[in-house]
Amino acid sequence: MTKRTILLIGGARSGKSSYAEELARQIGGEVLFVATAEARDDEMKRRIEVHQKSRPVHWHTLEAPYKVGSCISQENRNLNVVVLDCITLLVNNVLCQHMAVQGEDVDEKTVEDDVKTEINSIIECMKKSTATYIMVTNEVGEGIIPLGASTRIYRDVLGRANQMLARAVGEVYLMVAGIPLKVKPQN
Repeated sequence: MTKRTILLIGGARSGKSSYAEELARQIGGEVLFVATAEARDDEMKRRIEVHQKSRPVHWHTLEAPYKVGSCISQENRNLNVVVLDCITLLVNNVLCQHMAVQGEDVDEKTVEDDVKTEINSIIECMKKSTATYIMVTNEVGEGIIPLGASTRIYRDVLGRANQMLARAVGEVYLMVAGIPLKVKPQN
């Protein structure tokens, strides 16, 4: 089995997570599903439950809202596939940590430095692994300019994190209405 590194990017409800799970099923073997979501309210708890029920019961789940790369590195299993869903929420978690301390007046560079540390750790983990990595993230730069400073920081930092991952992986697919459009490598 050839190792692949894949980034799935698209808007909300574009089919990213479903396609990630479909790819993992096709590859088979030992699958680790890495969830970055935190159940901060009832609606998010319900979303998480729906996602959990959609995955095969034999898949392993790792809940890692922070320090994702080091959490994956600590897994002792011989993995064939790692599905990381999603980078969007990981960046949100980092921003929320800063906002809990500083309120809305967060320093973009500090947030970005912490996000870069997270992304670099994931990239290093991916490079050292023999498993196929399938990572899910949202494209948030195509909409209107957000009104608030913290939302603009989030959009910008996530966009730069997505660029880092896109450079590091072998394949990038833009998801549109459930259809994967191959962006990298170009044919």
